[in-house]
Amino acid sequence: MTAENAKSQMRKGTLEYCILAILSRGDSYAPKILAELKRSEMIVVEGTLYPILTRQKNAGLLSYRWEESPQGPPRKYYSLTPEGREYLRALDEAWDDLVLQIDRIRHGGASPADASPAPNYEYES
Repeated sequence: MTAENAKSQMRKGTLEYCILAILSRGDSYAPKILAELKRSEMIVVEGTLYPILTRQKNAGLLSYRWEESPQGPPRKYYSLTPEGREYLRALDEAWDDLVLQIDRIRHGGASPADASPAPNYEYES
């Protein structure tokens, strides 16, 4: 196993979470989501993104609407549903717990994060 392979697997495991986090800040369309993921160095291709968006929509986490575009065909804008916002809150808590657990393992006991106050997850409705 290579470090690059391990890093790739970690990214795949968090990609759905990252997409929901991006959409928690406002509605967006696939190319813009891809651009934000790439800017954050979460390298993703369209063939990976669209099935995830479809799966999240089918699970009731996302809805979409079509909007005319000044440059070309209409765009499909995705937004979080109330269920999607609740699911993201649960993922945020699970992520914080996981990071804390890994910190404890890496640092042999209590980590600096143990002393930090719990984050407050508020998303636009």
